[in-house]
Amino acid sequence: MRSRLMYALFGVLATLVGVAAGHLVAALLNPASSPVLAVGSQVIDLTPTDLKEWAIRHFGSNDKRVLIGSVMGGVLMLAGVAGLLARRRFVYGAGLQVLLVGVAAFTALHRPAAEGVDVVPSLAAVVTGVGALWLLVRRVPAVRGAQPDDDSAAAPGARGSGDAALSSGHSRRGVLITAGVLAAAAAVMGGAGRLIGQARAKISDIAFPAAADAAPALPAGLDRQVPGITPFRTSNADFYRVDTRLDVPVVDIDSWSLTIDGMVDKKLSFSFQDLLDMPLIERDITLTCVSNSVGGPYVGGARWLGVRLTDLLEQAGVQDGVDQIFSTDVDGMTIGTPYDLATDGRDAMIVVAMNGEPLPREHGYPVRMVVPGLYGFISACKWIEKITLTTYADQDSYWTKREWATDAPIKISSRIDTPKVLEKIPSGDTFIGGVAWAQQNGGVAKVQVRIDGEAWQDAQLGPSGGNDYWRQWFIPWKATSGSHTLACRVVDGAGQVQTDVRADPFPSGSSGVQSLVVTVA
Repeated sequence: MRSRLMYALFGVLATLVGVAAGHLVAALLNPASSPVLAVGSQVIDLTPTDLKEWAIRHFGSNDKRVLIGSVMGGVLMLAGVAGLLARRRFVYGAGLQVLLVGVAAFTALHRPAAEGVDVVPSLAAVVTGVGALWLLVRRVPAVRGAQPDDDSAAAPGARGSGDAALSSGHSRRGVLITAGVLAAAAAVMGGAGRLIGQARAKISDIAFPAAADAAPALPAGLDRQVPGITPFRTSNADFYRVDTRLDVPVVDIDSWSLTIDGMVDKKLSFSFQDLLDMPLIERDITLTCVSNSVGGPYVGGARWLGVRLTDLLEQAGVQDGVDQIFSTDVDGMTIGTPYDLATDGRDAMIVVAMNGEPLPREHGYPVRMVVPGLYGFISACKWIEKITLTTYADQDSYWTKREWATDAPIKISSRIDTPKVLEKIPSGDTFIGGVAWAQQNGGVAKVQVRIDGEAWQDAQLGPSGGNDYWRQWFIPWKATSGSHTLACRVVDGAGQVQTDVRADPFPSGSSGVQSLVVTVA
């Protein structure tokens, strides 16, 4: 039994060494080609929509960590099996290791923007992993000659040899020393890969010119007046992130360019400096994810700086018949935006800055698209490098292939921030507060609150940041002891009331009225 456990641990340790080596090489070449990330990305692409939505609901922004942990857990289980196979015959265990890394190499090479060099991290992983397993297995039979057993003539690492070998103190020390050196090597390589990735991800200061069409100063919100309410402006660090990427692309701003092609009079390319040299606009816009459930966290408001999308399209000359703006990011991810909605007069932008700073890498550095009033999955392409004018009949984007809606305006909605779900609060004078958004038909006109199923009451609205921006709201409440049910809804400028009809996020966004229960002591 001790021998089997030892060989299983050999397989795990050897695989960790290989993973660390692959991670280090990927950090130097392309982080997305790291074996674990490559497999994880393939898992995302193959995961059914219902399971993806379940993961987002239950794990939130930690869904990627859970996925990577799950992939790594499965790999290490198979690594233990590889170690056990090496106990019988080394070539069996090494073969399973090669198979595991082969899967990673296959997925790395089949990414949309893959290049031949993306297989190098997998090659580094298999060479170091198999080499580490060979070193570990080799230490065990080193003293077999002193204590032979029935399988003494078998190949190194054959079944039955481990217990006898470990009876020698010299062998135990040799195994422990080898394992310690390999563990240290894995730690050093993994740490070096992390440091290299952080160094490559550092964004240099950029001097942004003043916007030719600047947004007015954003009024002070209700943040201090109503503790617990969502800040009127979401900081870059706190802005939600929902995408399919397990890594964050590292893009060289000097070599990056944005290409416009397809059904245009002339194909054009713009460097980052070309964009900065054009007239820039500045807008306060609220974004929300189609996966956001009623009352969910995937919504945020920020100030964006960029070039009008229509300014770029006019230079290219859009031909008749176009109905889709097909955007592609640096790694081949595609998003389809309805042409008529992006060009109907709303402030669709190719964004270069967020809240006065360069776009964080997590949010699309160096450039992303932002279209107010549309869910991000049909408009907010991050790390964008190409815009193709085309038709839905000719090209399907990533989400269209998965049967999500092609036309998905953001539904009007509201959320209670304070008190929280199932929170226990003291009785007496308090308040109920939150945020609401309605990016069509005149923005947020009013927010109403209902307590314990009684009549709807109008809440007090915070200042306006424009129709494309959310609004804070609150209502005083004299809370009495017991359990209470709270609900909220928004009414837009055209008088449309937030529907109470429940709908799941798939395929065009959730709907319904948030209702929660609190306990008053």
